Amino acid sequence: MNPDARKPLRKRLLDYLLLVIKRKLAYRLLHPQPPRHPAPLTKPVFIVGSAPVSNLPVGFRRDAFTLFTVNGSQSVTARWGMGTPDATFLYVNQLDATKPNALAVRAILTGQETDLLWIVRAHRTMEELRRNIAAFDYRCRDLRNITRHQRMALYEAVMGVPNFEMHLEEKFSTGITAVLYALHNGAPAVIITGIDPGSHGHVYNELNIDRMHIGSDRTTLLALSALGFPLYTSDPHVADSLGLSLWTGQIGRCEVQ
Repeated sequence: MNPDARKPLRKRLLDYLLLVIKRKLAYRLLHPQPPRHPAPLTKPVFIVGSAPVSNLPVGFRRDAFTLFTVNGSQSVTARWGMGTPDATFLYVNQLDATKPNALAVRAILTGQETDLLWIVRAHRTMEELRRNIAAFDYRCRDLRNITRHQRMALYEAVMGVPNFEMHLEEKFSTGITAVLYALHNGAPAVIITGIDPGSHGHVYNELNIDRMHIGSDRTTLLALSALGFPLYTSDPHVADSLGLSLWTGQIGRCEVQ
């Protein structure tokens, strides 16, 4: 049972109000900067999420795209023979949580590697993070973290409005974090697969656990499309359900070389 549920309503409202003030004030005072990619993103970015269904983009060649993976989606890219991802976005709870989903993610990543590893919403030192990933033999050339405030700054930089994630329906997934990151860092196109707000379960296990952030992810993807960002999907069913542009091998009228 949530311990806050036992508090009087007035006390809960006061605590919530103080939390809102604290979070907004800290964000404005800290003035965090969105995370930056180490080098310009000059190629289309292909982001592989962990929804049960994924599809290769039309005309995909590994050397013509930058590859991002999310949590345990490296199981998909490994099956496709894509080699080491250019970047992986891993939610901090996947590092040592004991819930079945986190255990499945670590099992998939054991013995694997990525070029750049972003730990999302990390509140740990870099030394702690290095020990965390070493514990399940995951390797990276470059390890970085995205704090809560940096993720808020990333959202505001791309969407034009702040998101303080005060309510569950405002929180967005690690996959959406990767999408915002790619767009903010100037990717000429972002193609997503396995990022499907209408899906259930994860590709790397058979637990059929409900996916979180369904509403907020859907809202964000629709808003990005409406704002005119070069966002595509290689999943026909997602193009149909959300109205996102289906990737055809072209950015506008320009064919990817």
